[in-house]
Amino acid sequence: MKYISETATIFTRYDKNIEGLQKKARNVSEDVVLQKLADCLVHGNEDEIEEIVREALVTRDPMDVINKGLLPGMKEVSRLWDEGAYFLPQVILSSDAMIAGIALCEAKMGRPVEKKAKVVTHTAEGDIHDLGQVIVNALLNAAGFEVINLGADVPVDEVVEACRIHKPVMLSGTALMTTTMTAFPKIAAKLKQLNLTIPFVCGGGAVSEGFVTSFELGIWGKEASQASGMAEDALSGLSWTEIRTKWNG
Repeated sequence: MKYISETATIFTRYDKNIEGLQKKARNVSEDVVLQKLADCLVHGNEDEIEEIVREALVTRDPMDVINKGLLPGMKEVSRLWDEGAYFLPQVILSSDAMIAGIALCEAKMGRPVEKKAKVVTHTAEGDIHDLGQVIVNALLNAAGFEVINLGADVPVDEVVEACRIHKPVMLSGTALMTTTMTAFPKIAAKLKQLNLTIPFVCGGGAVSEGFVTSFELGIWGKEASQASGMAEDALSGLSWTEIRTKWNG
């Protein structure tokens, strides 16, 4: 059994400390308005983001607002997450603010923003514990991927059918319980039957590297934060075996 050796921060209110962490965020633009956009994302301020996006769109191209304000701001959020400074609530709030901002830019352009590629995500059949999936979805959205979110407790055949229809560059599955993670090799086998050799990243509390690497297509996702990097690798053309070798050794 592990015992806590350092107790100084045991009763720390991280929501109260977050303001200090936000001040450590790096500036991403010399343009005052675009920096205000990035700051809104870092602060997860959905209420203000729409006003600032509208202000920016008066004199700036919508894609510049996205590429030079919203995306750099979200990358800063991802950095704070990777460093352990941000937690799930901050990431979700920032993701919601980004979605609101991009929606206004899309309305201005009269068309949706082109995404890098599709990624299908789900929580295993019989499992309603989708916290890991929520984090994965937020980080993939932040990285510019179109997330096909199937939700929780998704039947095996529904996952396979979504992959057949959407042709994603990657599939992600999470499971908290050992009784539900058994859906993963079933999905992988059905994908193979359809010649859909999609990298299948599996993670969650019950899931181990040994289990995931015991079946074809399987790649173990130790941390939710790895999802966007793995998706980038899949997008670049790496096969599931190459991605497994890179991330799982």
